[in-house]
Amino acid sequence: MTLLTQYSQIPADQWDILVEKSPVASWFQTREAYCFFASLSFMEPFVFGVSEDDKLICLTVGYLQGDGNWIKRKLSRRAIIVGGPLLTPQTSEEQFSFMLKALRNELRGQCIYIETRNLNDYSPWRECFEKNGFTYQAHLNFHLDTTSTDIVNSNLSRTRKRHIHVGLRDGATLEPASSDRAVGEFYSILLDLYKKKVKKPLPPLEFFQKLHQLPSGKILVVKHKDHVIGGMAYVFLNKKVGYEWYVCGMDETFKNLYPSELATYAGIQATVDRGCPRFDFMGAGKPDVEYGVRNFKALFGGTLVEHGRFLYTCHPLIYNAGKLFLNTISKI
Repeated sequence: MTLLTQYSQIPADQWDILVEKSPVASWFQTREAYCFFASLSFMEPFVFGVSEDDKLICLTVGYLQGDGNWIKRKLSRRAIIVGGPLLTPQTSEEQFSFMLKALRNELRGQCIYIETRNLNDYSPWRECFEKNGFTYQAHLNFHLDTTSTDIVNSNLSRTRKRHIHVGLRDGATLEPASSDRAVGEFYSILLDLYKKKVKKPLPPLEFFQKLHQLPSGKILVVKHKDHVIGGMAYVFLNKKVGYEWYVCGMDETFKNLYPSELATYAGIQATVDRGCPRFDFMGAGKPDVEYGVRNFKALFGGTLVEHGRFLYTCHPLIYNAGKLFLNTISKI
């Protein structure tokens, strides 16, 4: 087996074939995703591939990131693998273990922990993860059937149907952002939401400007009288899945237009239009913790799934100290 740790080492055609064949493929493991992460000034992407007999067997794309001042960055430095590794039923335990060991060994000196945020079912590989020191953490998500508009509308709750109808009737429109200004207006709304309610780190404007330029990415906006009042950062994988990466709306200011609901509906409809049979809400919180966002997403009629996350703690003492420090800071 050969370990490949440089983008240039991995044959593009084999990478694309692996994405096409894998039952756990996501946009976040594509060449486009890696190049997007590499284009951002605040991220350090990584890729680990395993090749045998000159054939790419499995692959992982992720990024290293820390937040805030140097103390916060030191205590929050992490390796995130959105979507989970790219595997096939033919990937052997030996091959997958080889890649996981490489991830641990190569990233240990660069981060406090490694986390996979699974968007598909990794239960066939859970034992291999655990043998290699990764612990499973329950985490929920919603998958929505987007085979057709009729199916989407039939799955909507009565409340969602009424709100969407009223918002569109009363002048709200749904469209891709048509200018940098529109992307900036969307970002201002999202930033306000994260500062006041979410209270988690948000990527800078650069992230959203570059995402909007991707072949598989868009900033979808909700407008009213030529002003952006909500929107979604959206990406999609071929004709397979559409993803809600970030979403927001000026719900308090435009209560009767329901901008957050319309923004989510815009992403769902874009997924239908692109011929993707599934829309992925990208997270609905921990099952044992009350989460208002989960209640919001549930009314779109998706299927609740638990694909969880896998966590490898490179430096347990720093990890636990960092959690305590960051939790204290967020409360203050």
